[in-house]
Amino acid sequence: MMLSDSLDIASAGLAAQEERMRVVAENIANADSTGRTPGELPYRRKMLVFGDVLNKELGINTVQVVKRTYDMSDFNRKFDPAHPAADAQGYVLKPNVDPILEMVDLREARRAYEANLSVVQTTRAMEQRTNSIIS
Repeated sequence: MMLSDSLDIASAGLAAQEERMRVVAENIANADSTGRTPGELPYRRKMLVFGDVLNKELGINTVQVVKRTYDMSDFNRKFDPAHPAADAQGYVLKPNVDPILEMVDLREARRAYEANLSVVQTTRAMEQRTNSIIS
């Protein structure tokens, strides 16, 4: 494996984790986004599926987002008859977003991002050291 392959793999990992952090941030931002009228569905949690994908141009496998999907778990219900989206029984559908789960996912994504960034920094330092030895 060439040093440039390490950079390409780590760069793909950085991009994947960046996208993951974006989705988590969107989920957190919409954790309280309900419908505006009775029967209107609230925000549904978004999720990403990662896969090991062959980059034909480079001839190496990298991680990529292969699918964007929604969490199809049930919405939460809250009794709030004064809410504009309350049904006939006074319940409002709340998003299926768990802020604690999202924060755990965000922390994991940040750590993976930092690990890939460390690979990029180490690889660049190795390339610079190799060039200084050759010169």
